[in-house]
Amino acid sequence: MRAQFRTKIIEICDKKIADKGENVGLSFYAFFSNKNNDPEALMEVAEWWILTHQLDHFEKAQKIKSLAQSGK
Repeated sequence: MRAQFRTKIIEICDKKIADKGENVGLSFYAFFSNKNNDPEALMEVAEWWILTHQLDHFEKAQKIKSLAQSGK
């Protein structure tokens, strides 16, 4: 996954954790607007989320952030 997406995921996770606490969960869609204006990005992150890490629809922000930071 591109570095810009990793950075965006980490920033969003940090914001949600700061706003709602360590146990906040996020869905895959938390990283995208309600418009499908960049289907390539959507598919790239979907592959990372679903195929690479086999994550559920909702996951803890801490877990997502850790995965993004690890570069996997």
